[in-house]
Amino acid sequence: MESYGEILKNKREEKNLDFSTISRDTAIAQNYLKALEEEDASAFSGEPYLVGFLKNYSEYLGADTNRIMQLYRAKVVQESPVPEGLIVHEKPKYVLPLILGIVTVLVTVGVIIGIMLVKKSNQNSENELALAKSSTSKRYELSEKPLQARFYKGDQIVLGTPSGDLILTVSNTQGKFGLETPAGVQYIELSEEIEIDVDGNSTPELIVYVSDVSNEVIERGAEARILVKNETAVAIGETKTSEIPNAEDLPQNQNRTVILEDTRAYPFTINASFRAGCVFRFRPDRKETTEDYFTNGDIVTMTASNGVRLWISNGNTVKLQVIANSHSYDLGVTKAGQVVVEDIRWIKDTDGKYKLVINELE
Repeated sequence: MESYGEILKNKREEKNLDFSTISRDTAIAQNYLKALEEEDASAFSGEPYLVGFLKNYSEYLGADTNRIMQLYRAKVVQESPVPEGLIVHEKPKYVLPLILGIVTVLVTVGVIIGIMLVKKSNQNSENELALAKSSTSKRYELSEKPLQARFYKGDQIVLGTPSGDLILTVSNTQGKFGLETPAGVQYIELSEEIEIDVDGNSTPELIVYVSDVSNEVIERGAEARILVKNETAVAIGETKTSEIPNAEDLPQNQNRTVILEDTRAYPFTINASFRAGCVFRFRPDRKETTEDYFTNGDIVTMTASNGVRLWISNGNTVKLQVIANSHSYDLGVTKAGQVVVEDIRWIKDTDGKYKLVINELE
């Protein structure tokens, strides 16, 4: 039987490519490339990494990725041990035909019902998903740590005070983020950060920043960061202009794309939407790096004051949206199999204006 490792090896040899060249082009280590061709799953720290690298390697070589994945799954199933309970023992001869007949009827009926249910489900899947999310309200307890979450209408946020708990309720997630408080409803616009007085005593108790809210679908919810205001609380605040590099001080051979320009710099948000599996790594404002394997339907939201560095194992699988100053900018995907390393950050140009740019890195 044909194996996925042999297909990869034959494709590579047909193109007269060595592991060193492929590793440089795909950012996949040579030992992983060799392990893929030898079908050695033990070389990988987990199956998500194996699957991600296998898809990227297959696309890079121009192989039939669907066929490759089918062969990989077949190998996994074939090598899995058969549970003791599934071992077949000898039965009377008349039992087997009877069982087969019953199973055939049940399978046929199940397939027909399944097809009908799938068709019906596909017609309303997006609405059902949104309604399912919004129908189950959540309750959040505020603490010293910032609360970062996607909120839906009806969600409750509890703020503990010396005189008792204050209950805040999410009242709107369309166009702007609405928060019902004892002092009235407070509205926060997209990419806006405000201090909120929740009990009407003229002293702000919370800092709220909204990084994502839909103008059309209320059931999509809103991504927000809520912070209890005290001596140690740190708002996202204004971008530190002292840390913004001058354009003439940056390498001139880097490809640079200007997203927007303004007379000031301010925090911005990046939404990454995944349409297929890939390894994704990001580091906002030179802080701790986050890395994981994401797949179709996943969404990652990042907020930065100065800049974000991104590393994507397959740029064709991710759509990026930048939100700044209440405006959104969609960034297109790249070619299949292309590794993307880039900085999205503020720079100060020679004309004195601040520009939010994409710097492509080697």
